[in-house]
Amino acid sequence: MNNPLLADFATPFTTAPFDQITPIHFLPAIKSSISEAKQDISKIKSEAFPTFENTIEALDGAGKRLSIVAGIFFNLNSAETNEEIQSLAREISPLLTEHGNDILLDQDLFKKVSQVFEQKDHLELTPEQSTLLEKTYKSFIRNGAKLSGEKADQLRKIDQQLAQESLKFGENVLAETNKFVHFVDQETDLEGLPEGIKEAAAQIAEEKGEPKKWAFTLDYPSYIPAMTYAANRMLRKTLFMANGTKCSKGDELDNQETIKEILNLRHDRAVLLGYKSHADFVLEERMAKNPEQVISFLNSLLEKAKPKGIAELNELEAFAKELDGLEKLEKWDFAYYSELLKKEKYALDDELLRPYFQLEKVIDGVFQTAEKLYGITFTPVAEIPLYHKDVTAYEVKDKDGNHLSVFYADFFPRVGKRNGAWMTSYRSQSIQGGQDIRPHVSIVCNFTKPTKSKPSLLTFNEVTTLFHEFGHALHGMMAKGHYESLSGTSVFWDFVELPSQIFENWCYEKECLDLFAKHYKTGEKIPEDLIEKIKKASNFQQGYQTLRQISFGLLDMAYHSKNPSAISDIAAFEEEVMNPTDLFPKVPGTLMSTSFSHIFQGGYSAGYYSYKWAEVLDADAFELFQEKGVFDKATADSFVKNILSAGGSEHPSILYKRFRGRDPKHDALLKRAGLISE
Repeated sequence: MNNPLLADFATPFTTAPFDQITPIHFLPAIKSSISEAKQDISKIKSEAFPTFENTIEALDGAGKRLSIVAGIFFNLNSAETNEEIQSLAREISPLLTEHGNDILLDQDLFKKVSQVFEQKDHLELTPEQSTLLEKTYKSFIRNGAKLSGEKADQLRKIDQQLAQESLKFGENVLAETNKFVHFVDQETDLEGLPEGIKEAAAQIAEEKGEPKKWAFTLDYPSYIPAMTYAANRMLRKTLFMANGTKCSKGDELDNQETIKEILNLRHDRAVLLGYKSHADFVLEERMAKNPEQVISFLNSLLEKAKPKGIAELNELEAFAKELDGLEKLEKWDFAYYSELLKKEKYALDDELLRPYFQLEKVIDGVFQTAEKLYGITFTPVAEIPLYHKDVTAYEVKDKDGNHLSVFYADFFPRVGKRNGAWMTSYRSQSIQGGQDIRPHVSIVCNFTKPTKSKPSLLTFNEVTTLFHEFGHALHGMMAKGHYESLSGTSVFWDFVELPSQIFENWCYEKECLDLFAKHYKTGEKIPEDLIEKIKKASNFQQGYQTLRQISFGLLDMAYHSKNPSAISDIAAFEEEVMNPTDLFPKVPGTLMSTSFSHIFQGGYSAGYYSYKWAEVLDADAFELFQEKGVFDKATADSFVKNILSAGGSEHPSILYKRFRGRDPKHDALLKRAGLISE
């Protein structure tokens, strides 16, 4: 069988040949690529005199094909999966885990690495080379290189189990999301919903074989508008309960035992490696350093946010009572009455803004913003193979017209695609044999789909999401490192959100909005008074929203900073931890942990706090743009040089200080969120 994954890719920019790949190709390609990678490792071990070049650099470059093939496979498992791919994932994941363990537990290889590390003070290394040497040595230590015999076998077993349990968690969440659909028979039950949302609901029902009904799913573009605009309280409650009880119903998709298994395996792994907890293990390689610092940081924000959050909820309760005589505001009422209150206070709602945010124009606006800041341009390339018809591929060029990157954009929900939004890579940037290997970067979102009568019109929140993920993409596309493991987004986890979160700030600036915010029918620019309202409304209920983020961060730390063996009841544990931040009483039967994919499937375990941590950085960094001008060339060039292109070449605190001229201050975030006065 000719396997396209094992041949050189004869495609534009050597992109993945999606038009030739079928699931049957993956397992043999993975096995063959592992064999190739093992040969690379054997060559390194055969070196009589280990040096930085023949050991550390060679190790960073080992297994390139495996990296590409595995990247293609797992990206498809997130964005375009099916039962066959999920079954393959359960087979492939242990192979990759075993291969990773084979490398990091190889005593002969570790000796070579150690010999180079012991010479570090006598080697004339660049800062980037020093970082690579340090990171390589630490990765062996942190993954069991000093373990032997029974303990090494125990680590291998734990890693295999963890890989399987994480896959199981994600598969259950996707299956539960796909399983739910709620049909509405009477149009009178859709009061409050904008026409575009009703049309989308009718389209979903038609696709599901019920052409004379309206249907709602747990996909965000269906769920969020229903919760925000439906006057029908029972409809809101039905959807809320379906979303809030995902994977916690005691059936075959229940994730509660899976969570316990993951937590205990992570803890056992950390203890085996000499750490007090999984959080201590993770945070050793973060800006925050330890659980105590994270908890202190979150609690300091909690102290500022809680009084404001309580005041905001009291205001909303009074508003709902006055408007509808509502005696008790429930969680499924929050988004609905919040939207009505925002409209009353600021004469602003998402439906007023949607016509100005046609997806195609917002994409163009994102590109224009990047061009004005960094001089880069985007051109669609029809010849690049795609994994789905909804995806578009672009060539990205730098300010001098040189090829910079390939960029994939995938925007709409579908069966086989997990919820949320994320950035990923099919190929990372590095320099090999003197050649700059440019990256292939993708963003995947779940935005409002076009209907028969309207194009895709985004909410303002979807606009900021697009800018956020594009900020991550810029971090990947503009990488200029030598080593793949330090390139682009390969930075400390609590630094990786800075490029994404800072890019959201441009959405609130008139100079940026004027580039793309134009009415989809008339072409009229968004009125200045609407821009002012967007800015004024940006602080709306920030106390409540900050509390929500803090609650997720504290729950993550509670799960991972102590021995979890005593956790017998996930629901009771979650309620106890989140009680200080939850302004509503617990809704019986609901449980967020069982679909908390960020920490149980994604890479955010003991790291969810990083969203708030990076907000401090992004607010502080954007203040410099505001002082100099939001499109100031010198500031943008400095941000590229010290942040976007630098990747993980040096410690993030050094890179940030080089850009900002000082360490970050909390004040900018607290002011922006309205938690302290100017």
